[in-house]
This record gives sequence, C-alpha cells and structure tokens, in this order.
Amino acid sequence: MYALDLIGFGDSDQPRWNRQRPLDNRLWGRQTVAFLREVVGRPAVLVGNSLGGLTALTAAVLCPELVQALVAAPLPDPALLRPVPKRRSPIQRQLERRLIPLVMRLLPLELLLFLIIRTPLLRSGLQGAYRKPVHEDRELMQLIAKPARRRTAAQALRAMSIGMALRPRGATAPELLNRLAGRRSLLLLWGSEDRFVPVSIGVDLARRYPWVHLDVIDQSGHCPHDETTETFLSGMLLWLDRNLGESSPAETGQRR
Repeated sequence: MYALDLIGFGDSDQPRWNRQRPLDNRLWGRQTVAFLREVVGRPAVLVGNSLGGLTALTAAVLCPELVQALVAAPLPDPALLRPVPKRRSPIQRQLERRLIPLVMRLLPLELLLFLIIRTPLLRSGLQGAYRKPVHEDRELMQLIAKPARRRTAAQALRAMSIGMALRPRGATAPELLNRLAGRRSLLLLWGSEDRFVPVSIGVDLARRYPWVHLDVIDQSGHCPHDETTETFLSGMLLWLDRNLGESSPAETGQRR
C-alpha cells in the first residue's frame, strides 16, 4: 500500500502558477501514472479521498492499463453541478484566461492563510468536513496546518485555484467518466452527512452510469476513511473482492 502527497499538498513541492504547467487534476493524474510505472510496476487499485478521487479518475483515463479499479470517497468537481459548456467563444475563453489569474493575484492569500492557521478559522473549517467533533484532535489539526505554514503555501493555493478554474472541458469529471465508459469499475464511498459535496451528486452519478457503484456511509461526513474507518474498509474490500476476485491481486494506492 502506498500513499502519495500530490504536488502542492503535504510535503510535496508547492509551485507557483505556470501557464505551461497548470496545477490541476491533469498534472496530478500524470504524477500518479508516473508513480505506478516507476514504483508500483504493475496494475493497481487507486483509492482517493476528495480531490484524490478526481485524481484517481484522471489517472485511469490517462493510462487504463495500469489501473484495475477505482475508489473515490467522494468525487468532487464543480462541473458535476454545473457542466462546462461544449462551446465557448474565443473572446470568452480569452477573458477567462486573463481575468482569473489577475483576480487570484490580487487576492491576499498570504494574509488569509496566515489568519486561518492562527485563529479558530482552521478548526471551524476542518469541522465542516467531519460529523464527529474534532476540536480536540491536535494531531489532525497539525497535519492540516503544517503544509499551510510553509512559505510557498499561498503561491501553490493560487496556482491550484487558477489551474482548476481554467481546465478544459475534457479534464472535468463528467467528461472523464464518459471517456472511461465502463472500462474500469468505480466505487463511490460517500458520507451521508457530507457538507462539502452533497450525497445527491453520488446518487445521480450511480443512476447515470451503471458501472458506477455508490455506497452511502451513515453517520459520516466528507472524510469517511478517517471518520468511519472500519465501515469504509469493509465496504471497499467487499466490493474489490466482488470485482477483482482472489485471482487478481492488486497493489492499493491511497492518495490524499
């Protein structure tokens, strides 16, 4: 089992905005594929929480022969609520490319991050991801705050915000699901009380794609792998047994 820090997160590099190398799920998907090729060396099961789920989906589309199955807990993408239009005028695209980076450069993210990690705002925001109280969990607080305290955190947040906002339509979850088109199985594990990504999105995806299986975990928020670990693992392993069987063992890559 492997756990990856995606670029911009954890202890990985926190790059600034680069138009030629945008920080979005395409880059994270390529990072994952490179890891599978260079380290794992064989097809694997990818398990991702939140943005990691979108990254796992992207990696499976980029290189399906290296991915046996996918688990997303949950699958967040604004395009699942408001799909990107199929056609946008060249003028509209040009305005977006100029305006979004400008707005993000003007936002005082350095000051905002400073305030968030040194005030109760961090605790309040983190509590939104959990159903159970986490205000006494100092280890969790430190885990989340550590990357945000780094000198390069604000530039990475800015780069990520610009990159995700300017993604082409083909890099959004709806298009990635269409491209995967049942070639790989996908399990959605969704907390019934997820306040960040409503479970109704998962219900709609399972209805639209017959090869997508939804397992709603009761009494859990946005992080079911942490909040209801035993239920999360038992549901995932049962599904993997049904879809892969004992004759097809797989390495499992967990992402954060």
